[in-house]
Amino acid sequence: MEEIANGTSSPESWGAVALKPLRVVFMGTPDFAAEALEILLKFDAAQVVAAYTQPDRPCGRGRQCTPSAVKRVALEHGIPVLQPVNFKDPADVAELAALAPDVLVVAAYGLILPQSVLDIPAILPLNIHASLLPHWRGAAPIQRAVENGDVVTGISIMKMEAGLDTGPVMVQRALRIGHNDHAGTIHDELAKLGGICICEALARLQTGAYDLKPQDDALATYAKKLEKKEGEIDWNRPAEAIHNQIRAMYPWPGAFFDWTNPDGKVLRLLVTPGEISEESAPKVAPGTVLGEMDGKLAITTADRIYLTPEVKPQGKKGMDATAFTCGYMKECK
Repeated sequence: MEEIANGTSSPESWGAVALKPLRVVFMGTPDFAAEALEILLKFDAAQVVAAYTQPDRPCGRGRQCTPSAVKRVALEHGIPVLQPVNFKDPADVAELAALAPDVLVVAAYGLILPQSVLDIPAILPLNIHASLLPHWRGAAPIQRAVENGDVVTGISIMKMEAGLDTGPVMVQRALRIGHNDHAGTIHDELAKLGGICICEALARLQTGAYDLKPQDDALATYAKKLEKKEGEIDWNRPAEAIHNQIRAMYPWPGAFFDWTNPDGKVLRLLVTPGEISEESAPKVAPGTVLGEMDGKLAITTADRIYLTPEVKPQGKKGMDATAFTCGYMKECK
């Protein structure tokens, strides 16, 4: 991964600190948003007066309610946390308005905000989106970019409107996607870049020196929400397409296939992103597990051999090629 945008990547170098800090209400839920909040809290040109996040969800076998990543960060820094189920209750809208925000900063909040909320900030409602809009509007822009084989993605800071990620863009920065990067690594890099970009946007707002560039709807693509079933691998496809699928589905929901072991038992195997061998596939059925090759587990595709460093049988721990071939293929060295 490589950031390929121009300009500084240090929030401390922006913001005219002699000016009054902007009052910011932050809205987000998962790790992606929490990383941006961490960076924003270090930025002198912004005063985060509250953090909104989704209600705590039951999690784990004990079904105990678990706070979101944003809630944990906010509480660590003494930021008030609010968790409305939605904004259908006028009292929730009034409570937000009473905070008198200059700016709403929204990142993966998980709730659709009504116009009554978007109209509250004195300056703008801004969204941190993990793509170079208008490409990959929607819920899963990182995964869809990787799945599509894109070599560049990035962050867009846009003004929020009623449409899905359709608002004009203030700041964009690009990030190169390496051939072996996966959705998890790109997510982490974009989370950091999102924090940097929102600080840059707020610095522009503070001085009034900003532009909003309308998106070209004709160039828009849609990143639909991921479903678990999309992780199933069809080894009859070319290796490049399979590699992109496995990278896009990692770490969630995971790419998998059903494999029949020498005893005739069908096992579901979760596949870790790997690499494509330079060798052509032998004349066997695609999806054949050949065994260990170059320290990785070799599986045939329509045209090449796919090499994965680890597979995880359903309900078991992950296994490297040596452990798998010895334990399940009876080929111990």
